[in-house]
Amino acid sequence: MKNGTVETSHGRLSYLDSGGAGPAVLFIHGNSSCKEIFGRQLESEIGARHRCIAFDLPGHGQSSDAPEPDKTYSIHGFADASMAFAAAMGIERAVIVGWSLGGHAALEMMARWPGTVAAWITGTPPAGGADMGEAFLPSEHMALTFAERFTPEQAAIYAQETIGAGVPLEPWMVEGCQRADGRFRPLMLQSVAAGLDMDGREIAATSPLPLAVVSGADEPFVNNAFLTSISYRHLWDDKVHVLEGLAHMPFWQAPERINPLLSRFLAEVT
Repeated sequence: MKNGTVETSHGRLSYLDSGGAGPAVLFIHGNSSCKEIFGRQLESEIGARHRCIAFDLPGHGQSSDAPEPDKTYSIHGFADASMAFAAAMGIERAVIVGWSLGGHAALEMMARWPGTVAAWITGTPPAGGADMGEAFLPSEHMALTFAERFTPEQAAIYAQETIGAGVPLEPWMVEGCQRADGRFRPLMLQSVAAGLDMDGREIAATSPLPLAVVSGADEPFVNNAFLTSISYRHLWDDKVHVLEGLAHMPFWQAPERINPLLSRFLAEVT
């Protein structure tokens, strides 16, 4: 496993590279998280079979804060940063695997980055501004998604809710929430409210690229009924996978269930 950094116009970005010889797979993490959340995939047979690369978004993990927050801290800005990262790494084609916020960036890359082979989203409703009320569930802690500052207690609460109730927290998960440059959360909300990001629902309905939509049945944020109600042009397996007993982050929570599914997806689309 290689750990390195590259310089981009969105800042210095830190990454993990499994070094596999096969096609590239780019993993994009969620709000206030970090690249290590995909460790159970990069260190598995998937990482040996494919060149799996996970990186810290600007303002997260070991990456630097964005030098121009207004340029980077939005869904379309994080998609820009992901494309800049791919260019800096010399990656011309990749499958994009996005979780939560990373899934929204993955959807934009489907529409905007010619190198996108296919995309997999988890914890992400393909939605536009008009759909947000239906696409997300009301949650006691949903407001933290856009809060500029976390207290230590709020960081632990948010980390637990994103990883899944009852799933043991690793210290770095809470540290990741505390480290995140909180400026991105309200700026991201402003961008969504102003309609500056692409419409994920339209992308799902029109993109010819394969799109896997995978969700936990115990998802605390995403309305699974919304996922199954909208139109997809090329939905992998012709269905939304809703996995019983899993929550917002099944990659970490149950790799024994996710990895075979992801492995089959990658084999079929590459």
